[in-house]
Amino acid sequence: MPKLLSDAAVAQYRDVGYHFPIDILSPAEAGALRRQLEAYEAGTGGPISGNMRHKPHLYLTFLNELIRHPRILDVVEDVLGPNLFCWSSTFFIKEPADPGFVSWHQDATYWGLSAPDVTTVWLAITPADLVNGCMAFMPGSHTAQVAHRDTFDKNNLLSRGQEIAVEVDESKGVYVPLEPGQASLHHVLLVHGSAPNRSADRRIGFAMRYIPTTVRQIAGARDSATLVRGVDAYGNFDHEPAPAADCAPEAMAAHAAAVGHQVQVLYRGTEQQAFRA
Repeated sequence: MPKLLSDAAVAQYRDVGYHFPIDILSPAEAGALRRQLEAYEAGTGGPISGNMRHKPHLYLTFLNELIRHPRILDVVEDVLGPNLFCWSSTFFIKEPADPGFVSWHQDATYWGLSAPDVTTVWLAITPADLVNGCMAFMPGSHTAQVAHRDTFDKNNLLSRGQEIAVEVDESKGVYVPLEPGQASLHHVLLVHGSAPNRSADRRIGFAMRYIPTTVRQIAGARDSATLVRGVDAYGNFDHEPAPAADCAPEAMAAHAAAVGHQVQVLYRGTEQQAFRA
């Protein structure tokens, strides 16, 4: 019996590749996350960008706590089982009236993992709606990997500006509006994307990607992940340490090593050496 999702919600996830909305945090708790993020940004002199957008749970304590939130892990356990890694996390932030967008794509395309047993929990820290560029999902598109092409479009928030190589019928998309503190759940092969932010405020989302401990990295050198629930009986990943304090030297070194490996995997076949802004 599921821990948090209903049987119908689990069935929907398996049938169409997603489920939303899921209440994770209160609006006040989501607001506190925004303040913590923006306090960090104020200390660094600008919006979080480049490599620092990726796996920030390795150097910011409040995000390391977030990836272990019991409600998040209960939801993920309902679809992936009891033994879980957080493999990665990423901020997807669209600044006010910014042309940044996310093209139609499948997450699994360049990740190099051994099986499509990956679930993304996308948490809205600010409202996500039609005006500021909420996600849209293509129902039932999670059954097979399809061809992509790289664009490296400067306004595309994806690592390689990757997009589905054939025309996508956008009329079939399902929009995913979320209130602060709500999350959506989507399968690693689900086709999805989002439009630019046409509002006067930031649209801030935090994507957390979870895998069962059975999954392996097969595209590069040995990978690392954070064990967040259960036990690891397989040893496929090095275990990432929790940061002792925000931006502690040891945490920054661990982050640099982990992200450096992911850069090599995600950008294999290109000359790119770091995540784009």
